[in-house]
Order: sequence, then structure tokens, then C-alpha cells
Amino acid sequence: MSPASGDVARFRALHAPGQLLVLPNVWDAVSARLVEAVGGVALATSSAAVAWARGAPDGERLPFDQVLAATRDIVRAVHVPVSVDFERGYATSPAGVADAICRLAEVGVVGVNLEDGTEPPEVLAAKLSAAREALQRQGLDMFLNARADVILRRMLSGSEALDEVVRRGKRYVEAGCDGFFVPGLAKPEELVRIAEEVRVPLNVWAASTLAPVEQLRAMGVRRISVGPRLALAALSAARRDAEQLLAGRWAPTFDGPMLTYPEVNRWFE
Repeated sequence: MSPASGDVARFRALHAPGQLLVLPNVWDAVSARLVEAVGGVALATSSAAVAWARGAPDGERLPFDQVLAATRDIVRAVHVPVSVDFERGYATSPAGVADAICRLAEVGVVGVNLEDGTEPPEVLAAKLSAAREALQRQGLDMFLNARADVILRRMLSGSEALDEVVRRGKRYVEAGCDGFFVPGLAKPEELVRIAEEVRVPLNVWAASTLAPVEQLRAMGVRRISVGPRLALAALSAARRDAEQLLAGRWAPTFDGPMLTYPEVNRWFE
């Protein structure tokens, strides 16, 4: 089922000036339902966590049909907008990426994150343009979030890195993106510059070095995501409990209240 235009509009509104969307990244129906239950107004998938949950490493090693199936389960489990971490698009050609994005739209996805990785920015720009055109032809809509990996992959440093991020951001806006994601960006002066010069909502990764929410909002940041953080936290807790069980400790030692069987079961009734 494709998303109603209102669903995409609602997701776009969460990026409006003065808004700061915290977008937790999930990997299956139950993690998605958990985020919704604690107050998440929208959510995104983590490509790494989705792949791990299905027995594959990150990096587009999970076949697209499995990504689509996992996404369908997530969309069906919640009533909030769902965006997908789509890496480089699970296809080599712009037309192939566009087709895959349209298939995601048809199952109810309201946004995707597309990254440039180590490829020239012209490659991602072509994918964005093809996706926007294909969506329009099919009467579909989607929030296209373009990710620049210049800082994350340390391709450049200092002012050269910022100049390249701005250049890429403007190119991606011309190609039809709705948002700009720069993982690794955290310094206040860098955030302000990118938000001012690339005129679409700025998305950054949550990190201990980030300023408080109100300061980030004032700097122009509109969206914060967390990558595989929730999945790693869940796996860490499960590992600790498994180790205790194997050591003969029958009562779990968990910091905070444990979820109960009835509570989780009710999420799906």
C-alpha cells in the first residue's frame, strides 16, 4: 500500500523551521513498535541493523527483496511515518535506484536516505534526479535525504572538507533532494554554515559532542538520527543476560524496569 500524500506531508512538516526531529533507527517490527510506544513521532531503519537481523553484514549485502520485506513488516506495525536507510540505492544505475525507491513508496515508506559514499557526487545527483522523476511519473511522493560522506570518510579536512560538503549539498538540492545528511558534523560553526548555505533541512548523527537540543535547533539543525545505536544497545543487554544465564544466575540484572510479556504482546493486538 503506497503512502497517502498526507503521510509524506506529515513527515516533511516534522522538518519545518523551528522543528528538530529525533529519528530513532529500528530494524524490525518489534523495535519499530517499541519506538512508537515510547513516543517516537517518526522512525527510520538502520541498514546495518536490518542486515544483521537477517543474517547479513552491512553494505548492501542483504538482497533488496529482503530489505523490502523487512520494511513492509515495519510499516505495517506502526502508525507513524517510516523512512528507510537505503545506502547507495541497492542498484548500480540511476534507473534501478529509482525503481527500487518507487517499490518502497508502494509499501508505505515516506522517505529514504541515499549516500554518496566514495563515489563522485554526480553519481548520487543522477540517482536523486531519476528517483524524483520516477516518483512523479507514478503519482508518488517521498522525502529524499541525501547523505554526504566527506567528513565521515575523512576524504578532506578542515575548511576544504566544509567547502566540499557545501558544494555537494547544493548539487544534491539541484537534483531534487529534500534533506541533507552530514554524518560526522558536530562543531557549532560547521553546523551553522551548512544549515545556512545548503537550503534544505540539515540532518546529523547523535554524538556526545553535539550541543543540547535547543542550541541545535537555533543553529538550524532539523533532524538527528542514531544509526545502529539502538540495535547495539539491545544486543549488548541481551549478551549480558545470556552470559549471566550460562553462569547459572537465574534473575536478570537490568538497570531499569524490564518489559513484560503482556506489555509487548499488546503492541500487536
